[in-house]
Amino acid sequence: MPRSGRLRADAARNRTALLRAVEELLAHHHPAQISMDLVATTAGVGKGTVFHRFGSRDGLMLALVQERAHDLGVAIADGPPPLGPGAPPRARLLAFLSAVVDLVSRNKGLLAALGPAIAAPSDQGPREAHPVYRTWHGHIAGLAGQERPDLDTDMLAHVLLASVHSEPILEALARGEGERLDRTLRDLVTALLPDGAASHTKAESRHP
Repeated sequence: MPRSGRLRADAARNRTALLRAVEELLAHHHPAQISMDLVATTAGVGKGTVFHRFGSRDGLMLALVQERAHDLGVAIADGPPPLGPGAPPRARLLAFLSAVVDLVSRNKGLLAALGPAIAAPSDQGPREAHPVYRTWHGHIAGLAGQERPDLDTDMLAHVLLASVHSEPILEALARGEGERLDRTLRDLVTALLPDGAASHTKAESRHP
């Protein structure tokens, strides 16, 4: 392998090792207790490598959140149903919301520590302008619109996503109540999108 290729492969392995180390540490420590030295030791790399790859502790943790969001995006586009293509829109939406709740539940301490850096990065504008938010919003609105084209699915998507950013919800997740949030979101969606909603809506549009 050419030297440039080896360097790229080494960099990729170091990045994976560092992100895995952060995840392992977050399972047992508050984010504020995780230093760059600790991450480097856990990953088995030099401290300089951590700074070179991510710049700071917050940069490292932000990269972890973005990596997990990317993984979810891949599952939506190419993964098996019901999260991926091939399932009815209603089933895909329920699976997606469960996946979002799981992601936020597993990273609640990390998200809380990063705070505004995740919610509204100053150099990227408000949360609604963030690429991850736009992707998730569009996915929810698109699936809901296939089932209920009569709904304001743009606003519905904002409301559903806002639920995982509110203080009472984050506090509930900190108490380990992720299943409760998942169940409530499922209740909301199934009430708005009952089985056969799309066929009923189409029939009503043909027979006013």
